[in-house]
Amino acid sequence: SAPPQGSLLYLDALGAVFPRALDRRCTALLHWSPGCPRAPAGWPLPTLYCTPAAAAALPSRAAALRLQLLFALRQRGLRVLEAGLAAELHDALVALHTEWPQLAQELALGRLSPQSGLPEGVREQLQALLTPDAARAAELRAECARGFEGIVIRLWPQLEVVVVRTAHGAERLYCNSLCQADCQGLPFYCPFYQAAGALLGINLWPAKLAPQFLLCPDWAFCEFLPCQANKEPRTLLLDELWEGHEYGLVVTAQPGQYRCRTGEVLKVAGFHKQCPVVEPVRRESQTLSVRGESIPEEQFCQSLCRTLRMWPGARLIDYVCVESSLLGDSSGPCAPHYEVFMELQGLRDLSEGQRYKLDQCLQEDFPIYKSFRFKGSIGPLRLHLVRPGTFTQLREALGSPMPMPRVLHEEQLLQLIQGSVIS
Repeated sequence: SAPPQGSLLYLDALGAVFPRALDRRCTALLHWSPGCPRAPAGWPLPTLYCTPAAAAALPSRAAALRLQLLFALRQRGLRVLEAGLAAELHDALVALHTEWPQLAQELALGRLSPQSGLPEGVREQLQALLTPDAARAAELRAECARGFEGIVIRLWPQLEVVVVRTAHGAERLYCNSLCQADCQGLPFYCPFYQAAGALLGINLWPAKLAPQFLLCPDWAFCEFLPCQANKEPRTLLLDELWEGHEYGLVVTAQPGQYRCRTGEVLKVAGFHKQCPVVEPVRRESQTLSVRGESIPEEQFCQSLCRTLRMWPGARLIDYVCVESSLLGDSSGPCAPHYEVFMELQGLRDLSEGQRYKLDQCLQEDFPIYKSFRFKGSIGPLRLHLVRPGTFTQLREALGSPMPMPRVLHEEQLLQLIQGSVIS
């Protein structure tokens, strides 16, 4: 959880821009923290929350998010919808799309339906908090029957802001998807920057579209490696950074802990009272490289989105990449290559020509990749479509709330996604 100073700065910034956001019991939390409830962003003011803490600690991610959604639906006057990850908000709203008749029945009866992943003791504890609400159930049925575009503001008409603790990097895909559909018309606020398990920065500007984080010098010891250095660079400290430059982040979270390279790259956007204000740029661990070509996560996603515009009617739900070395013999006798697993809406299959478009876009966007492809030392990219819900299962299989990996390095996760391929 965030240290007291971080959470108090968050509450101050939130209340300054959205004054009713701090109203009592007007914030709903959607966050899975198995084993032990993790404190929400505004934990110094526990009266903010209308969702019971016990729901977050369930062993099943799907059950935790569904229960939190049910308690959020009871509260028509919500001001803030808070999620630990944008993917958690995304998956809770996917559950709303598919399970709204059952959710409406539970609201009407004030009774939890039998469901897996809910221990009996917790069921009794949560059941005691429910009372029948036929009017709210009728409202839920009416709004869901109208469709799901802008559903969030229709279900909670007084909602002011969506707060997502992690909304950069891999999570941007879900934020963009939510902004275009379910959360249409609502601002998103990402208050914290965390790396290596430590809180390092705070976003003091909730009204800004792109999150920027003030690095706080006494929360952890941070060092910075210049990205454009010609030789092995020395690490720099906070007061040695330059605006507009990119740096690799090295963190020692607490005295006595190991010093580690986080794999995060930050760009200095400016300064606030002499402290750097940064934007996360990329995660080096999520770079694709089978021959040293190094295609960063963000740029790969841009090439993928450009390809999607050439597939009429297709909408990207999620994707993950695998380097062929992880596939072993299953990839066949061929040159090293990438395999991409995608969940699409609006297209059930792709022609060979459509599949090749992604490889073509990568060659156009990355000359070094094109050179390796021309020489034959990198083989053609292979693209697979997976069944709906695959990535929700993948996030459950990760076992803890973390940003979605875009490059898989674990065989167990690879087997899960290979078993879901439909085309």
